[in-house]
Amino acid sequence: MAEDGQLPPPAKRLCHRPGYGSGCRPGQRTGGAGPGSWALCAGPSSAAAAAALGLLPLGKTQSPESLLDIAARKVAEKWPFQRVEERFERIPEPVQRRIVYWSFPRSEREICMYSSFNTGAEDPAAPGGAVTAAGGAADATAAADENSLPFRRGIALLDGGCVDNVLQVGFHLSGTVTEPAMQSEPETVCNVAISFDRCKITSVTCSCGNKDIFYCAHVVALSLYRIRKPDQVKLHLPISETLFQMNRDQLQKFVQYLITVHHTEVLPTAQKLADEILSQNSEISQVHGAPDPTAGASIDDENCWHLDEEQVQEQVKLFLSQGGYHGSGKQLNLLFAKVREMLKMRDSNGARMLTLITEQFMADPRLSLWRQQGTTMTDKYRQLWDELGALWMCIVLNPHCKLEQKASWLKQLKKWNSVDVCPWEDGNHGNELPNLTNALPQGANANQDSLNRPHRTVFARAIEACDLHWQDSHLQHIISSDLYTNYYYYDTENSLFDSHGWPLWHEHVPTACARVDALRSHGYPREALRLAIAIVNTLRRQQQKQLEMFRAQKKELTHRGVTSVTNLEGWVGHPLDPIGTLFSSLMEACRVDDDSFHGFTDFMENMGHCKSLEYQHLPAHKFLEEGESYLTLAVEVALIGLGQQRIMPDGLYAQEKVCRNEEQLISKLQEIELDDTLVKIFRKQAVFLLEAGPYSGLGKVIHRESVPMHTFAKYLFTSLLPHDAELAYRVALRAMRLLVLESTAPSGDMSRPHHIASVVPNRYPRWFTLSHIESQQCELASTMLTAAKGDVRRLEAVLESIQKNIHSSSHIFKLAQDAFKIATLMDSLPDITLLKVSLELGLQVMRMTLSTVNWRRREMVRWLVTCATEVGVYALESIMQNWLTLFTPTEATSIVATTVMSNSTIVRLHLDCHQQEKLAGSARTLALQCAMKDPQNCALSALTLCEKDHIAFETAYQIALDAATTGMNYSQLFTIARYMEHRGYPMRAYKLATLAMTHLNLSYNQDTHPAINDILWACALSHSLGKNELSAIIALVVKTVKCATVLSDILHRCTLATPGMVGLNGRRNSGKLMSLDRGPLRELLDATIDAYIYAAHSRLTHISPRHYSEFI
Repeated sequence: MAEDGQLPPPAKRLCHRPGYGSGCRPGQRTGGAGPGSWALCAGPSSAAAAAALGLLPLGKTQSPESLLDIAARKVAEKWPFQRVEERFERIPEPVQRRIVYWSFPRSEREICMYSSFNTGAEDPAAPGGAVTAAGGAADATAAADENSLPFRRGIALLDGGCVDNVLQVGFHLSGTVTEPAMQSEPETVCNVAISFDRCKITSVTCSCGNKDIFYCAHVVALSLYRIRKPDQVKLHLPISETLFQMNRDQLQKFVQYLITVHHTEVLPTAQKLADEILSQNSEISQVHGAPDPTAGASIDDENCWHLDEEQVQEQVKLFLSQGGYHGSGKQLNLLFAKVREMLKMRDSNGARMLTLITEQFMADPRLSLWRQQGTTMTDKYRQLWDELGALWMCIVLNPHCKLEQKASWLKQLKKWNSVDVCPWEDGNHGNELPNLTNALPQGANANQDSLNRPHRTVFARAIEACDLHWQDSHLQHIISSDLYTNYYYYDTENSLFDSHGWPLWHEHVPTACARVDALRSHGYPREALRLAIAIVNTLRRQQQKQLEMFRAQKKELTHRGVTSVTNLEGWVGHPLDPIGTLFSSLMEACRVDDDSFHGFTDFMENMGHCKSLEYQHLPAHKFLEEGESYLTLAVEVALIGLGQQRIMPDGLYAQEKVCRNEEQLISKLQEIELDDTLVKIFRKQAVFLLEAGPYSGLGKVIHRESVPMHTFAKYLFTSLLPHDAELAYRVALRAMRLLVLESTAPSGDMSRPHHIASVVPNRYPRWFTLSHIESQQCELASTMLTAAKGDVRRLEAVLESIQKNIHSSSHIFKLAQDAFKIATLMDSLPDITLLKVSLELGLQVMRMTLSTVNWRRREMVRWLVTCATEVGVYALESIMQNWLTLFTPTEATSIVATTVMSNSTIVRLHLDCHQQEKLAGSARTLALQCAMKDPQNCALSALTLCEKDHIAFETAYQIALDAATTGMNYSQLFTIARYMEHRGYPMRAYKLATLAMTHLNLSYNQDTHPAINDILWACALSHSLGKNELSAIIALVVKTVKCATVLSDILHRCTLATPGMVGLNGRRNSGKLMSLDRGPLRELLDATIDAYIYAAHSRLTHISPRHYSEFI
């Protein structure tokens, strides 16, 4: 609301009063008071007035309204005052006063709607000014936010006596509102002016200077003062009437006093007007009459509540510019909610406000930027566009919309639709779904031309909806009567009535539901409910027909193992949200009583009370079977929609929307407490879904790309489990499949034209939400495992289903861990059956990840050994015997065998000596097998594990020797050699060291080679063993090492006996120097000298200029 201290502009309507009545003296109108007279508002008693305004409860003793008041009130609501003046030559003053009196709005609901955002979250003032907390006790933060709303502040100002000088002159209300002094601000007085017409406020001004979309608290306070205290408002006829009653002297006096009191403001304007009036050629002189801002509306004026268009545009532009930060998305959603609230009140400003919002959305510069860069808009922003498109659907489907208005909207929608940057309905991909008006009935042949359809924008459905109408006589009978029946039943596909004689509505389901949403949105809840019931009855009849059709073809379809999909578009996740619409319409009927359901007569209704109401089985005998209610119907239609077999749509956003809408609908269902009646509905739908074949997402045969049922099946499972466990498991086990990951899944029946395969042949699916779907599949399996604890038969069935249908090793591993945790809870004995299931799952994980790279592999192997330990010795024996299909040799020796032989395992299993030895023997056998398979990585581990068994140790040593000449490198051999030396086998260490030396080759410049320490160790070992061993090793050194510094180091070390080394004769060397003139050191000395000479020559050959100058 653009508010300032100026008065509203002069009224456009020109007022000219005719002559006096025949019996009146000059200066007096027929039936009028004397000149200059003013009076308090006359009329019925205060009690009657209060009752008429809704200030007294019904049932209290009241005096009847006069015929004058009844007539005046009806005229004030419907007719502009100019029409009244033109229709009747003379209007008695009491009649004028009553019309003016009744022309001011009488409902506080509209005042609240135009002064606050979220009216649904607050409980406005009760009659008489008492303020009640929304929904009972609220927390301090919520109360503070609520009290800051303009409507609440206006009530506080009114209750505080801050409204004064209230004056109503014709159709204009003015007054002053005093804002109490605050800590940092002084007391301020705001001048407020309000114009109104036909019970609507048409303009407001306030000197507070506040700029906002909605009315400020001062306007609210003055409006509520007029509504609650009409008898205390001074009321005058329009100022033109008062002026007409004056003679010339009185008029001159009036003008001169007015100029004197406000000479600084009005004198220039007064002089200008005087000059123009005196001029014969001025425009004012040529026009008959003069404008009167208090005289009410003209015939041509649009009758609507005041809405500041400029402020709406500025606020939306500001919210969009914030890019999703600072709660801008929430503010825009509140604006959309305000549009819906206006539509429900049948306020024409709803469409006007949505038009302003849409224009700003289309002008958002980010649209072109995203299109140029090829990037996607954010998910929250995408949802705002969805809501925009849905609101336009509601507006163009207004059942009482004029053709001219619909044509205007269609023109505007087409204009927006043609803009290049207009967002597409499905995010980033073209839509292959049929449009609204020529959509085929459910189960009819799919049109191959749909593949060639252009991209659909968010406005496409609203444009198509402009072709829909409400003139169909069958539709009119459905929505207008509770008694529309026909008991002459004809069992045809498009029969208008079912076998009960109840009406059916055969239309494209999303389109039909869009009608329901439009009726609800425009304030026709009873009509929406009637149509919703007809649609649900049609769906239930269609279900039965589909079941009969499948049973007739069951043998053929089951034999072929193929399916036909009747819906290229699913109802859950659909842009029009048909199932959500039906569910909400029926649930609303469960929580309001029948008397108040028809409209919004009570201001307190739907204002903060709905949260405290519970859903109940209200009696609903209209077109429902015995025992059914709106609640059972709502639950059933939700189950029908969730269980529908439907193709996964293209595009990330569309697929995420399917998942999100499914979860939202299930979340609403979970709020309902199941009773015996609802359990029957669950049983009925579960059985149908299992038996309905390709028409159900839980049927025996489904298409490869059908939306999985995991999330829905989990809800069905948990709901049915306490009442019918067998049926619950049947549903959950059937839903476990995920055919899109199965390479052998059938692609469809190519022989039937309505099969999806014929429409989308060999289509490779891109499931962007596959990870989420797999996690939901895992959740379903985990839920079943938990519930099946202690039941061997069901655990086996769940295990088989998991092994068959889950293709992610990480998810199977999670399930194995979950089963292990459940089986080993601290407060109970281990469940051996569930432990075995956990072990089986772990074994499958091992097999799946054996030949792939998985960063969790070592964790998985350790966990499997732990699980096998809990199961028992035989499980450990089994995994060691079958290690080739489960582990790599390194894993088997370093983790499996090592863990099995650890003390902690022995203690955990409570083994005796014989059992320990048997288990250790199996582990040693495993180690030897691994060493044979991969000696490079397992030989050392095998030697370590076989230390206590001489034969096994010798076998492992021989495996290492045999591998030394083939696959092992020098570092592995040196490591084993050092181990053998550490274990007290120096000769074996020496032998392995010599084998390692044969794999070495050090050039002259490799003075930092990693094997140098191993070479020095080998020489020291040989030196300690004796001269012959030293001679042999030096010969190998001379042959393989060409680095002068390394040879020099070896030569220096060999001239002395190595301290601490013990020879074969058991005596320590004396530390005596060895001669360099005799072998074997002579050969080493010569090799060292030659190496230095070669190194010097090589370096001089490649010397740099700087190094050469230093050398000289």
